[in-house]
Amino acid sequence: MVPTLVAAAVAALLAAALLGPAFDRRSLFLVVLAGVVPDLDAAVSLVVCGATNAAFHTLVLPGLFGIALYWDTTRRERSWLRERYGWRGVRIAWVALASYLVAGIGLDLFSPEGVALFYPVQDRFYAVSGRLLYSTQDGLVQTYVTIGGEGVLSVGSPGTTANHHVESWLNPTPDTGWDRGAERRLTLVETGWQTIVVVAAAGVLAIRGWGTSDRTEVSA
Repeated sequence: MVPTLVAAAVAALLAAALLGPAFDRRSLFLVVLAGVVPDLDAAVSLVVCGATNAAFHTLVLPGLFGIALYWDTTRRERSWLRERYGWRGVRIAWVALASYLVAGIGLDLFSPEGVALFYPVQDRFYAVSGRLLYSTQDGLVQTYVTIGGEGVLSVGSPGTTANHHVESWLNPTPDTGWDRGAERRLTLVETGWQTIVVVAAAGVLAIRGWGTSDRTEVSA
């Protein structure tokens, strides 16, 4: 699974890009929290077999939340969220939902371990793989979308919750329960591009923080 620190960095970048005038420490915290919450299903795997990248990586949870949010903010005559938290609350809620989908689920969907997109309705893991390049002989080449093949997307399946285990620091073994003798490794970053994402997020947040402070001082 993609390290939680990287998911938090991507969530922070989404917050800086999408929150607009609603950006502050509290809204940043909520959006980043939404991006890392799916990784908590590693704790669920201590009691439920195969729950890592499944229990909270499912599209069912953000789907239900998105439907409720859309109904409340666009279909109701009086929106509970808007009346209680104003336009900021609505903006933060939508960005948090995007963070959950992109940083929380999307990163792991495009990793070899994959995610169980429809858990608990279906316990199968899916992993999207492919590449995009330009060749002087073949032109633009991409392998994400296949025309005339068995599927539209190049989606593989590493297995199901019964036979596919995603290793985590909390539960590195396929079994449930806390194995005291198992080796545990807390991975912060795995590759160079992940390091760049984390550093970039830190830089963007520093710049946004300075900008927010400047506006506050001018307003005062």
